[in-house]
Amino acid sequence: MFRWFDILAIGLAGFILRSYLAARKRARGLAPPPGPKPLPLLGNILDIPKTQPWGTYTEWGRKYGEITSITVLGKLIVFVHSHRAAKELLEKRGTYYSDRPNIPMMDLMKAHFNLAITPYSDKWRSERRIIDQSLRPSAAVAYLDMQKSRAHTFLRQTLDKPELAMEYLKHFTGAIVMSLVYGYDVADSGDPFIDTAEKLLTLASESILPGALLVNDFPFLQHLPEWLPGMGFMDRARYGQRLVVDLLHKPFDFVKEEMRLGTARHSLVRENLPEVTTEAEENALRNAAGSIYAAGAETTVGTLTCFFLVLLLYPNVQQRAQEELDSVIGQGRLPDYSDRPELPYIDAICKELLRWRLVLPLGVAHASTHDDVYEGYFIPKGTPVLANAWAILHDPEAYPEPDEFKPERFLTADGKVKEDPVLNAAFGFGRRICPGRHLVDTTIYIIVSSVLSAFRVEKAKDAQGNEIPVESAFTDTLISHPKPFQYSITPRSVNARSLVLATEPQAD
Repeated sequence: MFRWFDILAIGLAGFILRSYLAARKRARGLAPPPGPKPLPLLGNILDIPKTQPWGTYTEWGRKYGEITSITVLGKLIVFVHSHRAAKELLEKRGTYYSDRPNIPMMDLMKAHFNLAITPYSDKWRSERRIIDQSLRPSAAVAYLDMQKSRAHTFLRQTLDKPELAMEYLKHFTGAIVMSLVYGYDVADSGDPFIDTAEKLLTLASESILPGALLVNDFPFLQHLPEWLPGMGFMDRARYGQRLVVDLLHKPFDFVKEEMRLGTARHSLVRENLPEVTTEAEENALRNAAGSIYAAGAETTVGTLTCFFLVLLLYPNVQQRAQEELDSVIGQGRLPDYSDRPELPYIDAICKELLRWRLVLPLGVAHASTHDDVYEGYFIPKGTPVLANAWAILHDPEAYPEPDEFKPERFLTADGKVKEDPVLNAAFGFGRRICPGRHLVDTTIYIIVSSVLSAFRVEKAKDAQGNEIPVESAFTDTLISHPKPFQYSITPRSVNARSLVLATEPQAD
């Protein structure tokens, strides 16, 4: 049996060999993409930013070019900063770049059920097929009434307790996902299924980005005695394992029990479970359902929280949007999906929300399955490749004043919606593009249009009646959310209040 210092020696030997092989390839004229100068042995580990890393990587792109790289303890990491290069590598060469890098912490948490980080394989394809079938645009239409009903619930809750609007927003997005996937009605607050997903996504988000955890760079650490300093990640991993078990099995078992009782509601699991004949097929369905459950609510709520922040920072956007709503549908009803073609400015707000402060600024890393050469730069097999969506969607040539929230950038001169294929960078690239993007789009629209019809969102005031300043501050993890901010939400009018109160829950 290996002793811990034997494992340490093997790990260091592997690191030295990896560095040596990389150096040999460079010596043969196959240079990696440019980037900041690495230190001997350590590489660029000290260059990895602790805060807002996508901003630093974007600056590297401007300095070194549209594709850059760093080394971390002998391991190459590539960043792609332009839409052109991302399309070429991750879509046109998709067979080479559809894999995911191995992340030891995710293995320790047993989190690779999630298709977002699952390696590319036959297993991944079969499970992704289940999701694509359920979330394709034509299928998503079936969930519009449910989404609208959930949005109306959010309006009523916010009218009653506006100070809890951000908490209700989490439950709104979670309710949509849980209804769609499991036919489950979440509690108005403190739902255990929503809580589990939020905790797991937070844990994973803090564990994935380059430099997040030392065990991701030195996998052999997981085999060392846990009493050694720095081994606290093992407790973190066990906590993650418990969350994964709860997330995968509890809602899935709920559907099975409801089907046994004959009370199961329409959902992805209910519709697919009767076709399952083997344990492998059941596991595939459970993983597909768990993947949507784990990722869907947490990422969408970040975008919708940004929407409320925007209304505080850019009151002119709120005013123009409400003028459009009043002109098109009046003040006698709340908006519907059928109104969207006549609401170009509202539609443009939805698009700008995806661009302005991305929930996944760096996406999720792809990994190369073959050695490759791109415009003279060598990308070895197994290299993590991150599409810097922040850089792509904050390119000042494509999006002038990129840090400003300007919905009009998605409107033509005559006021019609301007389609922008580059905006899909917010959802990823190639075979790994987010399968729930169509559901996200309709979810954002119904909340944006409904909230603007019913409420006025303004800065909160202190005891002296002075406006409390609002800071545009965001978390630094893989999934970036606005940090908490204060706000005031009031009905636009007596009539708007009556419209909200008149909404009634509808059967899904």
